[in-house]
Amino acid sequence: MAEHSKIEWTDHTFNPWIGCTKVSPACDHCYAEAQDRRFNPRSGHWGPHADRRRTSAANWRKPLKWDREAAKAGTSPRVFCASLADVFDNHRSIAPEWRRDLYRLIEDTPHLDWLLLTKRPQNFAKLAPARWVHDGCPPNVWIGTTVENQAEADRRIPHLLSIPARVRFLSCEPLLGPVDLTRWLWGREKPCDNCPQDVDCECGWEPRGTLNGEAGLSWIIAGGESGTGARPSNPQWFRDLRDQCAAADVPFHFKQWGEWHPGDGMGDDIDGSAFGCFDDADRWVHPVQQDFAATRQTMFRIGKSRAGRTLDGVTHDGMPG
Repeated sequence: MAEHSKIEWTDHTFNPWIGCTKVSPACDHCYAEAQDRRFNPRSGHWGPHADRRRTSAANWRKPLKWDREAAKAGTSPRVFCASLADVFDNHRSIAPEWRRDLYRLIEDTPHLDWLLLTKRPQNFAKLAPARWVHDGCPPNVWIGTTVENQAEADRRIPHLLSIPARVRFLSCEPLLGPVDLTRWLWGREKPCDNCPQDVDCECGWEPRGTLNGEAGLSWIIAGGESGTGARPSNPQWFRDLRDQCAAADVPFHFKQWGEWHPGDGMGDDIDGSAFGCFDDADRWVHPVQQDFAATRQTMFRIGKSRAGRTLDGVTHDGMPG
């Protein structure tokens, strides 16, 4: 749970407890809930009325082992915490000592970089240790939030940027709509025409996601949805995020297409596949053959492994320095 993660942007996954509650559209087809219900049909841990379950003592010892191995190897493996829960979930069944034990474990494993991904960044100040809130998170703590559309970007990112962490990142997965991150990747809404050549421009623009001298977003992950009921993502949404990151010199990681892939250049791989398209207003439609228009993006459901993770023929594996 898990010794070595298959998630492309991390090395290990650690779950201190299991269970959560859906809070936004990204949660609609939650793989973790589906997995939990499959193995715990009578005692699931999902929803506002379900108790969360702390994982075993053996599981809690794994990060200590990873840390010893990392110290010996001189590496800093990344640990995603938590794939089957939310560290900043404020559910009543999560005992205060669970959180204290987790924060102590993180501080006791300095050779691991802990990636705390949450849909509740507004709860950090209330649920994190006071020393993290007032003095800053330990350097091995990265804080991220999920952003699936512009509404969640506008709601969650300001809370994320108030957290004093060395690395603050976004997981735009599943990406369910276009997202403009310009205001958080640049010091201003956008730089003036001279800024890319002159970072001391009088307009006051500051590079690399800084705002008034404070660090901003350090890393953007993006990906499409996989699994039962997966919703397609318009390729242009990914391209826009890629280009915004490139312009601001912020690392970009394209994790996956998910179940759906654009039909361009797929050849025989799309035969017999379900398909649909985005119209020029970003609406998902299921057209008849003669209704295709040049401005529409056709998508085919071919499965996660066949769809792969190259965007316009390029693998994007950007990571914070």
